[in-house]
Amino acid sequence: MHSDEIRSVIDRLAALVSEHYVFPDVGREIADRLTKASTEGRYDVLTDPEQLSAQVTTDLQLGNQDKHLRLKFHRGEVPDETDPVEEDRYWATRARLDAGGMSRVERLPGNVGLLAIKPLLYAPPHAGAAVSAAMSLLSATDALILDLRACVGGSPEQVAFICSHLFDGEPVHLNDLVTPATGDVRQFWTTHAPGPSFGGTKPIWVLTSGSTFSGGEELTYDLQQLGRAKVVGERTGGGAHPRQGFKLHPQLEATVPLMRAINPVSGTNWEGAGVTPDLEVSADDAYDVAYREAIDHVLALPASPERLTVHDEARAHLVG
Repeated sequence: MHSDEIRSVIDRLAALVSEHYVFPDVGREIADRLTKASTEGRYDVLTDPEQLSAQVTTDLQLGNQDKHLRLKFHRGEVPDETDPVEEDRYWATRARLDAGGMSRVERLPGNVGLLAIKPLLYAPPHAGAAVSAAMSLLSATDALILDLRACVGGSPEQVAFICSHLFDGEPVHLNDLVTPATGDVRQFWTTHAPGPSFGGTKPIWVLTSGSTFSGGEELTYDLQQLGRAKVVGERTGGGAHPRQGFKLHPQLEATVPLMRAINPVSGTNWEGAGVTPDLEVSADDAYDVAYREAIDHVLALPASPERLTVHDEARAHLVG
């Protein structure tokens, strides 16, 4: 990159932050700081896009620590948000190659379900069928381990769609997204899930790590606040401001938070603080701890001729 190209990127980034950032006064301060640094030529020597990305991201987050506010470097070309067809094709391909984010779906010994989601909660149009298929396979299990240790973000609509498989009865209010610039509020509720579901009564353990972020945190936080799941693992990354991407260069994307999440139970969100586990253990140990608790639950269920094999599997796991 040459200096004129670098300054063009910074000017556009500053304008986007000033116009769209979730906290308008902070956005204008950040934009002024970027413009001043660019005018002084501070970024001119950063001709490698990845180096420019790292330095500008540090400057963007100075004082606010908003991990969603970034100049993000991509090895491949950034999808263009002004071309809906191309952007949809990009995300549809990503979701297909990642199996809709359903990285592991398994019935563990003892009739415990395991669903690992990574790297993203792709939007329902691209991955809703994958969620429904996973939930159908796990619907008859007696307990569920939801592994979000490597889930780094995704769609709030997909969070609501997954939660729709984990509750019964009347719609449940999950989350609100507020856009300060306009005052708009988007509410997210559970709906009727198609096909077999895990349902709203059997226990769930959610596994987290320090890498769990954004959409992965929302799914964790929503289930925790509603008392639907026990969170086991590490405090999460602390990113609660949904962002929009803007293409500034073939390999550089501005990610600018536009909205605030407001949980209807807590009245707040997990920005900066992360989601605090109910049982804090290392991410590496979280699976074993949760699985042991799930097995204990299965063994406490009433015995019946049909469940003999399940109980034998559970006891064998404890012995093993």
